[in-house]
Amino acid sequence: MTTRRQHQPGLHNLEIRQRPRHSWLQTVWGALFLVVFLFACVVINASQFVFLLPLKLFPFAWADAVYFEGIRCSKGAFGALIVLMSQLFAPTKLMITFEKEGQGRLTDEEIDALVERGKGGRVVGLHLPQRAVLIANHQVYADWWYDWSLAYFMGTHKDVYIVLKDSLKWIPIIGWGMQLFKFVFLKRSWASDRLHLSNSLSWLGRQAEKRDVPLMFILYPEGTLVSKDTRPLSKKFADKMGIPDMMHTLLPRSTGLHYSLRSLSPRVPTLRLIDITMAYPGIPPFGYGQSYYTLRSIFLDGVPPPTIHMHIRCFDVAREVPIGDLSASNPNALPTSSPGEHTLEVEIPEAERDRFDLWLRNLWREKDRLLSQYLDTGSFVGTKELQLNVPLILRRRRDLFDALGLFMPVVVFWAWWRLI
Repeated sequence: MTTRRQHQPGLHNLEIRQRPRHSWLQTVWGALFLVVFLFACVVINASQFVFLLPLKLFPFAWADAVYFEGIRCSKGAFGALIVLMSQLFAPTKLMITFEKEGQGRLTDEEIDALVERGKGGRVVGLHLPQRAVLIANHQVYADWWYDWSLAYFMGTHKDVYIVLKDSLKWIPIIGWGMQLFKFVFLKRSWASDRLHLSNSLSWLGRQAEKRDVPLMFILYPEGTLVSKDTRPLSKKFADKMGIPDMMHTLLPRSTGLHYSLRSLSPRVPTLRLIDITMAYPGIPPFGYGQSYYTLRSIFLDGVPPPTIHMHIRCFDVAREVPIGDLSASNPNALPTSSPGEHTLEVEIPEAERDRFDLWLRNLWREKDRLLSQYLDTGSFVGTKELQLNVPLILRRRRDLFDALGLFMPVVVFWAWWRLI
C-alpha cells in the first residue's frame, strides 16, 4: 500500500512562511489525515476503556497479565499507526548509518547481524537492543514520531516510554491513552520530579525483567528544541561554565538522563544506551528545524522531510557509561522518600555527577561534529560506508488492522484465553 498523493518537490528547502499558500487539495488532504488519525486514536482508546480497564476490577494474576499485554498491544497499535500515517500522508524514509570507529561503535559483523531484509532486499527489521534508553538531539517536535517509527522496525514499538509535561495527560483521548501507556509525566521541578522519575523507571525496569518484554525509554537530553529563544540560553550557560557552546545543538542537561540510567541499570542488567544523531534535509547551517518542519506542515500541509538521517551508536550502560557506583542498590526495591532512607538512584555524589556530565557533553560535541559533516556533505559517513534505506511503510499487510485498532478486541480475548 502506498500513498497516491504527489508532493511538490523542493518545498522542504523553503521556510514554512515562504511556501505558497495552501491549495484546496492540501486542505482536503489535511482534513483526511485528521479524520483517519483521530478515528484510529479513538478506536484504540475506546478499546483500552472497554476491554482493558474493567480487568482492573478482578484481583487475579491472569487479569493483571491480560491487562498488561492488552496495553502493550494498544501501544503497538499506535506505533503502527504513526508509520501508516507517514506512509499515506507524508512519505519519507529513514537513512540509517552506524558508528564504526569512535565510542559506541559497532563492528561490521554486528551490523550485518542486526539488519533483516525482506523480499527485494528491503529492510524490514533492525535487531537493535531490546531493552534500552534511546537519546537523540532535538531539532523538531516530530523527532519523537520518527524515533517511535524506528522502534516499529526494531520490534519495540509496544514498549516505548516517553517523558512528557504533566499538563499533557489531560488532553482528551490522546492524553488518556498516554496515561494508560504508562508514560512518565513531570512538572518540570526536579525537587518533586526526580523521585517520581526514578520510581517510575525502576518499576518499568522490574516489569520488563519480570515479564520478559522489551523496554524502550526515549529521552532528549537537551530538554527542548534548538530555536532562536533557546540558542542564547545555551550560550549563556556555556559562558557561565567557561566552556565552548555547541554550534548545531544545545548543551545537554545530564540530570534527567543520569537519574534514568541509575534507576534502570540495577534492574535491567542488559540495559543499553542507543544514541542517535538526527538530521533533516533542507535546514541550512544555523537554521532552526521548526522553521522548516512542524507536525502541521508535515502531515496537514503534506511537506515531509524526504529523508530522516539517523546515525546510531550503542553503549553497554554497565560497562561503558560512567553512571557511578550502584553496587549497594537493591534491584528488588523501588526508590523511596521515607525518612532515613538513602535513595541511591537520585542522591548522586558530586564527583560522579561531574564525571557523567562531562561524558555526556563530550558525546554531544561528537554530535555537533557529525552535524557539521552532514551539512557539508549530506551524510554522516563516507560514500563507501553502509547506509540503510528504510522506507516508512508497514512491514506486513496485517499491520494495517493493528494500526486502526481493529485487532484490539481479538487480541484481548486471545490473551485472556491463553493466560487463564
